[in-house]
Amino acid sequence: MHAVALKILILVLLACVIGSLFTSFFFLFKDVDVPESRRALYALGIRIAFAAALMLVIFYGLYTGQLGLGAPWHNT
Repeated sequence: MHAVALKILILVLLACVIGSLFTSFFFLFKDVDVPESRRALYALGIRIAFAAALMLVIFYGLYTGQLGLGAPWHNT
C-alpha cells in the first residue's frame, strides 16, 4: 500500500470514529423516551470497531516504515 493511500485511509477511519461518536450522542438524546432502545450502544460498538481498525492501520504503517519520523530535521 502506498504511503499516501495509507494516510488517506487513516483520515477516513478517523472521520468514521468521530461520526459514529456523534451518532451515538444523537441517539442518546433522541431515544431518551424509549428506554429499550439500543441504537446508542450499537453506534458505540461500531465506533470501537472503527477505532480498532484505525489502530491496526497505524501499526501496519509503522511496521512497514510508511509512517514514522519524516520531519525534515530528523536524520534518517
